[in-house]
Amino acid sequence: MQDEDDNSAANPPRNSRVFSAKSVDVADCESSREQSPKLCGYLNKFAGKGPLKGFRTRWFVYDPRKCYLYFFKTPNDTLPLGHIDIADACFTYDVEGEEGQFEVHTAGKEFLLKAPNKQVMHYWLQQLQQKRWEFSNTRGCGNRDSLFSPTVQYPHTGLVAKDADAVLLEQPNENMESVRSDFAVEADANGLVGLQTARNTATLNFSLKQWSTDLRHSMSHLRPSRVGENRRSVFYTASNEEWEMVDPPMKDTPEHKPPAESQRRESPAHFHRHSLGSAFTFDFRNPSRIRRPFGLSKTSRSGETSPVECNGNKTSELQLRLQNQQEELRVMQEEHVRLQEELTSQKELVRLLQQTLRSSQCERWPVGGSGLGEMEVAAAVAERDQQIQSLCGHMEKLALEKESLQQELKGLKIKVGEINDQLGMLMETIQAKDEVIMKLSQQSQEGGTELPECGSPTAREQQEEMGNLRDSLQGYKSQNNFLNKEILELTVLRRNAEAREKALEAKYTSLEAKMCQVESKYLVLLQEVKTPVCSSSEQGPSRDVISRLLEDALSVESSDQQEHPIFKPHPVSEYDVYGFKTVPEEEDEEEKLVAKVRALELRSFSLTDQEVSVGVKWENYLASTMNREMVRSPELKALMRSGVPHVHRSKVWSWCVNFHVKKIRESQPADYYENLLCMARDKPNPASKQIELDLLRTLPNNKHYSSPSAEGIQKLRNVLLAFAWRNPDIGYCQGLNRLAAIALLYLEQEEAFWCLITIVEVFMPRDYYTKTLLGSQVDQRVFKDLMNEKLPRLHAHFEQYKVDFSLITFNWFLVVFVDSVVSDILFKIWDAFLYEGPKIIFRFALALFKCKEEDFLKLQDAMAIFKYLRYFTQTILDARKLMNMAFVDMNPFPLRQIQNRRTFHLEKVRLELTELEAIRQTFLRERETSQNGRTLISDDEEDN
Repeated sequence: MQDEDDNSAANPPRNSRVFSAKSVDVADCESSREQSPKLCGYLNKFAGKGPLKGFRTRWFVYDPRKCYLYFFKTPNDTLPLGHIDIADACFTYDVEGEEGQFEVHTAGKEFLLKAPNKQVMHYWLQQLQQKRWEFSNTRGCGNRDSLFSPTVQYPHTGLVAKDADAVLLEQPNENMESVRSDFAVEADANGLVGLQTARNTATLNFSLKQWSTDLRHSMSHLRPSRVGENRRSVFYTASNEEWEMVDPPMKDTPEHKPPAESQRRESPAHFHRHSLGSAFTFDFRNPSRIRRPFGLSKTSRSGETSPVECNGNKTSELQLRLQNQQEELRVMQEEHVRLQEELTSQKELVRLLQQTLRSSQCERWPVGGSGLGEMEVAAAVAERDQQIQSLCGHMEKLALEKESLQQELKGLKIKVGEINDQLGMLMETIQAKDEVIMKLSQQSQEGGTELPECGSPTAREQQEEMGNLRDSLQGYKSQNNFLNKEILELTVLRRNAEAREKALEAKYTSLEAKMCQVESKYLVLLQEVKTPVCSSSEQGPSRDVISRLLEDALSVESSDQQEHPIFKPHPVSEYDVYGFKTVPEEEDEEEKLVAKVRALELRSFSLTDQEVSVGVKWENYLASTMNREMVRSPELKALMRSGVPHVHRSKVWSWCVNFHVKKIRESQPADYYENLLCMARDKPNPASKQIELDLLRTLPNNKHYSSPSAEGIQKLRNVLLAFAWRNPDIGYCQGLNRLAAIALLYLEQEEAFWCLITIVEVFMPRDYYTKTLLGSQVDQRVFKDLMNEKLPRLHAHFEQYKVDFSLITFNWFLVVFVDSVVSDILFKIWDAFLYEGPKIIFRFALALFKCKEEDFLKLQDAMAIFKYLRYFTQTILDARKLMNMAFVDMNPFPLRQIQNRRTFHLEKVRLELTELEAIRQTFLRERETSQNGRTLISDDEEDN
């Protein structure tokens, strides 16, 4: 045993309705993918080392990302103790084994698990089989953007979900599903599986008995063994009672001492519990439930014959006689104590009388008294003497009675000793018979011999046996169905694995052949470059080879091509994973070749070891958040700065947005977004006309926004109209459409709406997207100060040639680099931006200039510099190098410094705007005055 080291595409809109261009599809925004309930709950896992092996209760959680079953110590733990790989596992259980116990075999390991009962065990097994089946149907397919994400691990949201789910393997045929359903066993979790069990401590009760058993087994390994220890013998008597002898006492066991007098007074129960000078204690508090001596325990057993019926009556009579003797002894001891107390009181009375007599004699004896007084005294003395004599006689009688009682007590003790000896002999006899019975039972099991029975089986025994057989038959039927289903699924899994292996072999062969072709064409090209065979006007074989080579290089994989999802040797598709076109169609041949080279380089960067390492770190972090939500921490900050893998970006972006707008969102009703859409549908918004004009101009090179019928257009319209109704002072500003479009690629409509709220209302200063763009102008001045501080040479170079780079960087800040950098770098910037805020824009803007600083310094012409400014960001492809410059080379980068400079430049810009407004008003007044004083004449008058 293993030792323990302690969604698919967006659903179509419900009740979908077609409106005009300005209408809003409210039902579409309400549609959300329904996720199956989380498979989690308590199970006992067999683990441990040495004598401490046993079942321990663990919290199990299924992770659909990698088909792992993680187990934790408690539901509140962050790091799992380990995991079980369900993808390649097989399951089994034993009908005759312990209830609820099953095994999981995977990757050379065996895991022994135990559920509270059989129903819960069947539920877990069916769920694990189903999860394995679902995972196998999507295995090896999907858009593999890196080596570490072989499958779609989180259900994508947003527009990329359609692409993520469009290339799944074909669904299993109906016959297979029908056979699987026929073999399914009905099972109910009974409320013992799911998230609610983490808050229900009652679900742990099923393991308490197991804990005690494990503890007893563990301690039995640690105790030294003794002869005759742990013996359990059961005898059935004619009185339908069951006697069980547990651990008979050893000869060296010390005798029990009777309780002290003070203890007997404190606890009345001790008056009914006595020791008879042996290792056995008897309790007579309840005569109907007598504790049997010699470790014999009684349980009722009706309807069965007794193997030792001949000894039953003798044992009962002996027990009753011993009980009577014990009762008499107790009464006599109480009488003895009472007589001793009475004797002590009588002695004390005599002593007091004697003392009183002496004192009275002294008081009444007169010196030289009369004869009458002497006679009275003599009579009193005589009377006292008679009393004394009578008391002395009574004392003698009590002493004699005491002696007789003591002798009788000694006789009773002797009788009790004899009875104890008889009981000891009887116990030895029973032990000997027990050994004979055990030997005969063992011989009967080994040799098939049958022990003689005292009577024939009764009808009740036969009915019980038939009931047990029916239960066993039902259990074997359930096991048979489960094993048939398991064999069927494992066979399908093996065939799928073989098909994948064959497809990969074919892909490898195709890639090898293509590599040989490219290498041969490459050699021909080198030879042509070194020694041209023909002139440009002549045509020859080499010229044809070069032409075909260029045609192959410019060709891309079209979506119309019907190709096997695994057998795809072409490395560049028509659209990237985000939906952006890789090679633009309207460009000339040279530009297309450059775009193809750029796409290949981006593909190579996504397959580097560093990208794989980042993916593994994200996998480990998300595994640690199985039982909790993500929280802001240095670890998460470092991961966000390294970029979020494509398969996890929907989940992480959604968490970031909800974190920043949590207070704003809680202050609004749950249907706030739907209410805004209804408002936009009922009455037009002043900004709706400009929104409609900008919809198709948002991201024309992205397939989700390239046509009026594209899926993203309606969603983008909804988000922008809802934002316009929420912020009437802003309404709509050019730039908001691109922000919302990027958010919609990974988020649903409502989440994208709150993402826009996060950027405009939380991150950016006020007046950033108003008509004056005051905040944007301020940030450009702050950025110039930072350029002068972080990149003084480049800033001086721009100043020397009077190049205003803010004409280019203004759009960077307004739309967070959308359409300014390649898509891979864009989304990595957005990862850090949604986590840390606007400071990220300053970091990456400086890093972009830092990356091409030397190239700018080589340019000695203002026009050349400005021309390079317009496209230099598209030449930066290494995202890791850029992020290292942004987060390492630009340090220190305090946010307080940016805020202080914003405040400083804000006052200056406001003052300048006030002056400009005053100049504008003066100019308008002067123009109005000049127009009133001027006389208009015709052209004929001027000619004259």
